[in-house]
Amino acid sequence: MTAPARPVLLTGASGALGRHLAKALAEHGWRLRLTDIVPFPDPLPAGASFVKADLNDGVALIRQAEGCGAILHFGGVSVERPFEEVLGPNLRGLYHVYEAARREGARVVFASSNHSIGFHERPTGNAERLDFDCAFRPDGYYGLSKAYGELMGRMYWDKHGIENVNLRIGSCFPKPVDRRMLSTWLSYGDLTRLVERCVLAERAGHAVIWACSDNPASYWGRDHRERLGWAPRDSAEPWRAEVEHVTADPVTERYQGGGFTAMEYSRHTPSPRDAFSLEE
Repeated sequence: MTAPARPVLLTGASGALGRHLAKALAEHGWRLRLTDIVPFPDPLPAGASFVKADLNDGVALIRQAEGCGAILHFGGVSVERPFEEVLGPNLRGLYHVYEAARREGARVVFASSNHSIGFHERPTGNAERLDFDCAFRPDGYYGLSKAYGELMGRMYWDKHGIENVNLRIGSCFPKPVDRRMLSTWLSYGDLTRLVERCVLAERAGHAVIWACSDNPASYWGRDHRERLGWAPRDSAEPWRAEVEHVTADPVTERYQGGGFTAMEYSRHTPSPRDAFSLEE
């Protein structure tokens, strides 16, 4: 793995994915500036610095981004929470990230989520897989904030020429733990290699990537991975026998967002497959 010429800022460095990326990228000689609202829980990797900062603090973020060639934005609320808890870090914080990127001419790698499209129904075959340009159908305030983040990337690319790669992360864990993850799982190795290509690719523009491993049961199809030169190497299939069980919740099992779709769900009948249709 080649190290980028300029330092890279990683927000959300103290979270599960941030900690993994900090260690993995530092091992390949990347100069990292790590930040999070909570202290970094591990020994600081070689070549990395850490500053405790809140995403709501735009000045602190701009200072951290000075001289950086890329911002890996993995910070913010990472699960479904009430709107007021999502508002500051996930909406205002994202604005601060993009303003810092605009000042530095840095590329943004945004940890988006499958929950931005979570109310699409699960496909029954490869022909029904979603492409990157499908309609947003967020399954909660968290997913809504990720759709907002992708649209902000689109605007900063159109208005300011700020390159950004939006990673619609499926389920990034050491191994799949339920049947849904046979479709959505992303290995830590595939994540690391994807982030590498997001930063080092010659051109990114405004790109959307279905961030999942090479899972035959994937819900997702066409995206911009060829532009970056990335292809996943791992697969959820070796765990199929362990995770074939399903939940008893029909809402959870109907939609791609899984359990997030069932939180505070109050419809008496399923929403239409076409978001603008009246036919359920």
